Amino acid sequence: MTLRILITGFGPFPGAPYNPTPVLVARLTRLRRPAFAEVELRSHIFPVSYRAVDTELPMLLAQHRPDALLMFGLATRTPYLRVETRARNAVTQLWPDAAHAKLRSASIAPGSAAQSFGPHTARLLRAALATGIDARASRDAGRYLCNYLSWRAIEACGDADGPRLAAFVHVPAVPRDVTPRRQASGRVTAEQLVDAGEAILLAMVGEARRVARAG
Repeated sequence: MTLRILITGFGPFPGAPYNPTPVLVARLTRLRRPAFAEVELRSHIFPVSYRAVDTELPMLLAQHRPDALLMFGLATRTPYLRVETRARNAVTQLWPDAAHAKLRSASIAPGSAAQSFGPHTARLLRAALATGIDARASRDAGRYLCNYLSWRAIEACGDADGPRLAAFVHVPAVPRDVTPRRQASGRVTAEQLVDAGEAILLAMVGEARRVARAG
């Protein structure tokens, strides 16, 4: 059975004119590995816009029918990779999105608690750590578009025809130059992100296969 994995990133946003996730997503989508022999990798880059997420995510899910959704976003103030374990029911009232829009409510779904991605996030974290990158589990995806997309993705996993698995990974800011493996400052490089992203993707494929076999 062919598995379908949708990999997403975000474009630039106020305060982050360069977002490394589109490059990362493109690199991952082009991977050719034996483990991907029966896997369709599809990609999409969201504008950093609440309206775009609400409009484009349902369209993508209907078009591609992915078994799993692997999402990447930029955390400008975090120097390590974060595998998010849940989405908070919270939206910032301070910062507009890239379309200069704000949501009127400070919560996504009034009265609801946080939503968890599931135990598979621990396996994704272990896969990332095995590449040598500094990676950590996170219970706080923020209150901006990354958290908002995470919430909507977890909601979609509850639909009968939605993906069975979803995960969100926050990456640190990296320089555009991908040549050096590691800078003297110890900052994560773009190549290290690709290595970790590949490991996470392979783990996600394995989890999606396990879920598919379980019926």
